[in-house]
Amino acid sequence: MQLKRRVAAGKLPIQAGSLAAATYALLGPGTATTVIAQELEQWDVDTAMLYYAEGDGRVRDASINIAASKEVREDGFLGLTLAFDSLTGASPSGAAPSTAPQTFTRPSGNGSYTVGANAIPLDDSFLDTRTAIGATWKWPVTRLATLEVGANLSDEYDYTSTGLSARLARDFNNRNTTLAFGAALASDTVSPVGGAPVGLTPMLAASAGGKATLAGDQSKDVVDFLVGLTQVLNRQTIVQFNYSLSRSDGYLTDPYKILSVVDPVTGAPLAGPPGSGLNAYLYESRPDTREKQSLYGLLKRDFNGDVFDISYRYMTDDWGIDSHTIDVHYRWQLSDGKYVQPHLRFYSQNQADFYQTVLFGGTPVPQFATADYRLAQMDAVTLGFKYGQDTRNGEFSARLEMYEQTGTPSPGSSVGALSGLDLYPDMSAIIAQFSYKFGR
Repeated sequence: MQLKRRVAAGKLPIQAGSLAAATYALLGPGTATTVIAQELEQWDVDTAMLYYAEGDGRVRDASINIAASKEVREDGFLGLTLAFDSLTGASPSGAAPSTAPQTFTRPSGNGSYTVGANAIPLDDSFLDTRTAIGATWKWPVTRLATLEVGANLSDEYDYTSTGLSARLARDFNNRNTTLAFGAALASDTVSPVGGAPVGLTPMLAASAGGKATLAGDQSKDVVDFLVGLTQVLNRQTIVQFNYSLSRSDGYLTDPYKILSVVDPVTGAPLAGPPGSGLNAYLYESRPDTREKQSLYGLLKRDFNGDVFDISYRYMTDDWGIDSHTIDVHYRWQLSDGKYVQPHLRFYSQNQADFYQTVLFGGTPVPQFATADYRLAQMDAVTLGFKYGQDTRNGEFSARLEMYEQTGTPSPGSSVGALSGLDLYPDMSAIIAQFSYKFGR
């Protein structure tokens, strides 16, 4: 969305490229011929380096992403993507802190590690690399309709995913209205380190094999559907509305997450299997299906070259989670092709039906349970800004953001000694990204 020229006299002065480019980004290929003119032999390449780091030595992610597109025939576009991720640091295991040091068996089952008193148990073996590739092809099937199909492959040490997607967009009302339908199918293979544990079975000592496992790898399938409507209200304003439905079937448990079993009165950890030297920890268990639905709305408006957008997303699923997301950007266009863009995001969700910070000894073991903080009640705020400028061959941009997350333990979990411990500590993270676009 860059300043190109002013509109004819007598009309509001806006960027000719700004709202048009935004409209193209929302509507997709159906408006490509009227919004952006590209040479058939020119590749457009977007590159980005991103660094994400959580506080207290938790997860860190360094990634490189490359996306390239080319018009290989008139109104026919080929898109290619390539991504590399390196993940390190420590991830919360799900176990609750304790007033005494705690020892855990590593995911491989071949060793153990100890966490100090009053500390959130973090699994410091979190280390992985991911490589992902993708390709899309989009072309006009009629004068007003465009079809896009794609395929992708992602591979990491213990997880492989393959997927196919398709999207049909149709313009109406002199190309001021676009209706889009999309579908995607992913098939994933999960190969946990040390094997996939049987849900809600106890953690064993390394000398006893570490953990009971299921035979072979696990798998899951995900099917997504989307219906979207985008409307140009006037020369300055567009709106978009989406409805999406996602269904997952198969192994949805996190094989590395556990729950602490504590005394219901004192809150002290109970003893684990005889002779293990461990406290009582059970591997989590989740349902093998999940259905999510979401509604999304976006308003984008041009103010004499500056562009404001605000969006809202509501998600609900059959695990009992409802979430709300509000995202706001304002792009100030400066002189000489420069701009700054503040960003503010609010996120809130309630806990899953089977989320429990701890399990209590002497009570029946539930069918499903998890202490994964990502399924707890939580709120998060992201605040940052982006700076960009045109260059001779494209555009450079830099983004810096701060993320703050607060959560709430499950009701009734702060008993005895646990009442004096932070069962869901606040988490902060920093996000830095540098991007360069060629061929724009």
